[in-house]
Amino acid sequence: MAKAFVVAVDGPGGAGKGELTKRLAKALDFDLLDSGAIYRVLAYAARKAGLAMFDEESLVQEAQVMDLSFEVMEDGVHVFLGSEDVSKAIRTEECGLNASKVAPHPLVRQALLQRQRDFRREPGLVADGRDMGTVVFPDAQVKIFLDASPEVRAQRRKLQLEAAGKEADFDLILQEITERDERDRNRPVAPLKVAEDALILDSTNMSIDEVFNAAMDYIKSKQD
Repeated sequence: MAKAFVVAVDGPGGAGKGELTKRLAKALDFDLLDSGAIYRVLAYAARKAGLAMFDEESLVQEAQVMDLSFEVMEDGVHVFLGSEDVSKAIRTEECGLNASKVAPHPLVRQALLQRQRDFRREPGLVADGRDMGTVVFPDAQVKIFLDASPEVRAQRRKLQLEAAGKEADFDLILQEITERDERDRNRPVAPLKVAEDALILDSTNMSIDEVFNAAMDYIKSKQD
């Protein structure tokens, strides 16, 4: 029996995966999985429960019981922890850094792996993450690795924060992105890397429209 079609989009934070995957899911009428949100929700729930980010056993227990759900609304995909809409709370820099600390734990990743795979169903799935094409969906019909220079990613994040009325220090953001990249690329379990059969798109000098069009052309070639 053929498995539902999966478009796996991997890459470092700030490369534009979120916007690309939302556009792809809408254009293809597929479900959307933001795997990074799952780790962010766990980090948020763990912090709320007073757990340490290095306490693997407690994190696994939290991962197994947390009530996680996604709901598509007019303004995008909202993430819920129980009845609490945590969509904004999990997008803070602190939560992102904590999620990057939680993610390397092997038993935590194992606890969340099946929950991610359960999102694979008809009519199809667009999966956004760092190991979607290498670990979670190694048999995905389409694999895309979206990259961009650290400096460009830091500038994009700075503009996002300023647009939200928040102060943003470019050098600090660049340092955090560089440190996060280092952790993600060198962690012992499911490191951030390019799948052998992935299409590599470097968005450093590309608009989101150009990235989207390139991705759609590639997906269509795989669907034929």
